[in-house]
Amino acid sequence: MEWFWLALMVALIVVEVATVQLVTVWFAVGAGVTSLVTALADIEIYWQIVIFAVISVALLLATRPFVKRFLTRKKESQKTNLELLIGKEAIVVEEIDNVLGKGAVKIGGAVWSARSESGRKIFKDEIVVFIEIDGNKAIVE
Repeated sequence: MEWFWLALMVALIVVEVATVQLVTVWFAVGAGVTSLVTALADIEIYWQIVIFAVISVALLLATRPFVKRFLTRKKESQKTNLELLIGKEAIVVEEIDNVLGKGAVKIGGAVWSARSESGRKIFKDEIVVFIEIDGNKAIVE
């Protein structure tokens, strides 16, 4: 029966690598420990399931919040390239008119669809400032 638990452990590791959600890794450890226990002692299947469930859930509840907080903190501290554009100047390459839903600006060699934050028309060749990014549109003023 320990081969079943080893196969389950490998399958759960593959799922974890594919999803990176930090859920199945704890169950993979539980399956590994259950495999070790069943290799050392002849235990009924219901006890094996209990061992697997208790170890997996205990590991999940004890460590996942700390790991999630650590990983989330790292992500929050790193700015993306898009966030670095906020506050930078750009040049209007196509008149910005929110009513007609048109307009474009160029910054750093890239052309972005743009909308005016205040709703006013902004004419071609004016210098504007990136205020925020909404989807794939630059909000400028």
